[in-house]
Amino acid sequence: MRVVLIRHLAPLIAPGVCYGRLDIPATALTAAGLEAIWREVGDVRTPLLVTSPARRCLALAVALGDALGAVPQHDDRLLELDFGDWEGRRWADLDRSALDLWAREPGAFVPPGGEPVAALVTRVASLVADLRALGSDAVLVSHGGPLRVLEPMLRGEAVDLLKPAPAFGKVIAIDVQPEKMAATVSAPHSASCSAAPSTSPV
Repeated sequence: MRVVLIRHLAPLIAPGVCYGRLDIPATALTAAGLEAIWREVGDVRTPLLVTSPARRCLALAVALGDALGAVPQHDDRLLELDFGDWEGRRWADLDRSALDLWAREPGAFVPPGGEPVAALVTRVASLVADLRALGSDAVLVSHGGPLRVLEPMLRGEAVDLLKPAPAFGKVIAIDVQPEKMAATVSAPHSASCSAAPSTSPV
């Protein structure tokens, strides 16, 4: 069972802005870019193609679907974390104490007016359970936050919620052993955060 994780391309928004659920487009996918991603996808057998419904993911999924001969299925569990009142604001302008709290207790954090980080972990774990039950190859197009949780769960490893997100356009191919899929979350980091926690989509 092979599961391929792909992060959307760079979003068309100023650097340093929290965008989370804002439905902004990504940079255009070139023919060369699609070919490079396709090479990294590798050998997948009639895969299930699942995408976040956000435009920046859907555009990439549609292009991949044409190459795979598959129709992308939308799944809200692949959406980015909802950052609530922070969305559209510069990270540098946010309350420093709130960011430090996020860094100390990432699994318990709730952005003001947004989605609890624990809820993101729960919905991703639900998707992993469905993939385990299905047992077939899959290609998933998503965002930094969900992918940070998906990869270790599929590998049967602990989830580090402050691990840097995959790069834009990054392809991660995992040969999964379903019995090893896990949903554990590593202990919170205790150090204060000197920059925006990398659970952010920036």
